[in-house]
Amino acid sequence: MNQSDIDKVSASAVSKYECLTKSPFTYMMRAIMAGFFIIVAVILSNVSAAVLYPTFPQFGKILGSILFPTAIILIVFIGGELFTGNNMTMALGFYEKKVSAKGMIAVWAMSYIGNFIGAFILGYIYVKSGSSIPVLTEYLNAIVMPKLTITPVEMILRGMLCNFMVCLAVYTNSKMQTESGKLVIMFMVIMAFVVAGFEHSIANMGLYSIAAFLVDGMTFSLVMKSMLFVTIGNILGGAVLLALPLKLMVLKEK
Repeated sequence: MNQSDIDKVSASAVSKYECLTKSPFTYMMRAIMAGFFIIVAVILSNVSAAVLYPTFPQFGKILGSILFPTAIILIVFIGGELFTGNNMTMALGFYEKKVSAKGMIAVWAMSYIGNFIGAFILGYIYVKSGSSIPVLTEYLNAIVMPKLTITPVEMILRGMLCNFMVCLAVYTNSKMQTESGKLVIMFMVIMAFVVAGFEHSIANMGLYSIAAFLVDGMTFSLVMKSMLFVTIGNILGGAVLLALPLKLMVLKEK
């Protein structure tokens, strides 16, 4: 780990903040598009798992985990502002004194809002399309309520572990020299958090936006509690569990 690696991420943090301040509409569109890409992966992974759920639920879970990395691949290759990835990027920029705490929080807030707008819009369109809804409804009724009713501590810890892995994929992607290398590392690391059942706040935005129309027993208070604690966990996972050790393990270059 060299200082040049951290400098590269810090420069990205500066670029993100400059885009937000100078072209807020452009920045918001990038965040909304990231929300769209998350929904693409939510639909792909959950419908695939739902088809297999009645007969081969274990294989369905593995298949859904294999397919979900589509989200981060689309975000990286097409472009998008993802809140969870920004937790690490902006924190490193802050640790390096390239962006202020205000700038870091502003990027986090705007990417979070944009991700929600994108996830909700595309999720709503998907539900109203009626495609695969019968098979998906049964599956979501089986998986959503257990996610919403775990304890706050579990939500935070699962959120931390999830975003440690997401940000690890983002960071290692920045060091890959080929597109094939980027695909392999993103696939492996993102699959790990999905198959383990960790909690990603933006993926949950997409899942809950769809499930709100299909799942019995969901309440606004349950969703808000989950989003709050998972978001806290995601921030800690990206900004503290990964970004801080990366900063502390830097080998200063002469």
